[in-house]
Amino acid sequence: MKPSDLDPGLCNNSVLRQAARQLGQLYDDIVSPSGLRATQFGLLAYVVALDRPTMARLAEALVMDLSALGHTLKPLMRDGLVETFPDERDKRAKRVRLTAAGERKVKAASALWTKAQGNFEAAYGKRKAAELRKTLSFLASDDFAQAFVSKKTA
Repeated sequence: MKPSDLDPGLCNNSVLRQAARQLGQLYDDIVSPSGLRATQFGLLAYVVALDRPTMARLAEALVMDLSALGHTLKPLMRDGLVETFPDERDKRAKRVRLTAAGERKVKAASALWTKAQGNFEAAYGKRKAAELRKTLSFLASDDFAQAFVSKKTA
């Protein structure tokens, strides 16, 4: 195989990861005064939006496995922003909620996230940004994963 046989710029996965890293750095730069990384803010936003989700539900929504979620939650738990508690109906299941400190942190970081979101839409276009979110949501879906793995290449 020659180097010219491979063009990383044609690899959907590579280009998507590059874009995610770039965008993550840009959002981090804006959100960082809150003391959170953009990924941490996103996780906390899911905890709020899903209203005390089980760990399994949160992992599913974030397209993560449970062990990765546990690893990601550790610093947020250490900093007193989230806590886990047993599900009332199934004591084996753990749920996640924000603490009072977590609620304050999310509120403070929300204004910074709104600025980052506005910067993205100003640079990329509001309509294009909505279309991109729709496309990326499909790529993160079970439907896409099933279609991807069921396709045979020649």
